[in-house]
Amino acid sequence: MITRHITRFLGPAVVAASGLSTSILSPAVPAASAQPCPDVQVVFARGTGEPPGVGPTGQAFVDSLHSRLGANSFDVYPVNYPASDQWNTGLDGIRDASTHVASMAHDCPSTKMVLGGYSQGAAVMGFVTSAAVPDGVDPATVPKPLDPGVANHVSSVVLFGTPNARAMNFLGEPPLAIGPLYQAKTIKVCAPEDPVCSDGLNFSAHNTYARDGSIIDEGVAFAASHLGTGGPPPGPATMATGPGFGS
Repeated sequence: MITRHITRFLGPAVVAASGLSTSILSPAVPAASAQPCPDVQVVFARGTGEPPGVGPTGQAFVDSLHSRLGANSFDVYPVNYPASDQWNTGLDGIRDASTHVASMAHDCPSTKMVLGGYSQGAAVMGFVTSAAVPDGVDPATVPKPLDPGVANHVSSVVLFGTPNARAMNFLGEPPLAIGPLYQAKTIKVCAPEDPVCSDGLNFSAHNTYARDGSIIDEGVAFAASHLGTGGPPPGPATMATGPGFGS
C-alpha cells in the first residue's frame, strides 16, 4: 500500500485543483533585477508533475521571502528539469542546478543564493549539496559534487517535504545526504504526518505545503535569518514539523 502511494504523492499536481489562489498557481516569479547580479537569488526545484517554473510551493516561498526582504534586489532561478515520475530525470535537475549555482558563484560572487525545493525537487537540491557521489552509484553517470568554495555563496538550503530514507528506498534511489558544508544552513520542513518525510501515514499531507502559511513561514524565517534579517534561526539547522519525522 505504501509503495503504491509514495509515487503518487511525490506527484503533487493535484494541488492545482485544490483551490489555491491565482498568485500561487501562477508560474510567474519576481522579475529579475535590473542589476546583472542581484543581492539575493532563490534557486528552486519544483515537485513531480508540476509545470515548468518553481511550482506552487516554490511560488509561495518565493513570494513570502521576497516580501520579507523588502528593498533587496531579488531574483529567482527555476531549476530546469522534467520533474517527471521517472526519477532518473532528477539527474537533469541536479545537473542544471549544480551548473547554475557554480556559475552564479563565479560570475556574481556577492550574490547570496538560497537553494530550495519541494518533494522530488527537495531531493534534487539536497543532492546538489552532497559532498560525494552516493555509494553504489557510478560517478561517471552523475554530476560531480560542487567545488567546496561554492558553499560560501549559498546562504541557506530550504527543503519542503524531503523524501526520507524510506521513501527513497521505495523509489529505488540512494538516501539523501546533505553535504557537511551545508548542514548548518539547511532546514527540512515536513508537514505533520506526511509519509514522504516522516513516519506518518496521512498521504494527503504531502499536498498541503503551498496552502499552509505556517509551513512556508518556517522555511522563510530560516532563510531570512541566514540572510541577516528576520531574527535568529528558528531552532536547529535541520528540522521538521510533526511527530515521527524520518531522516
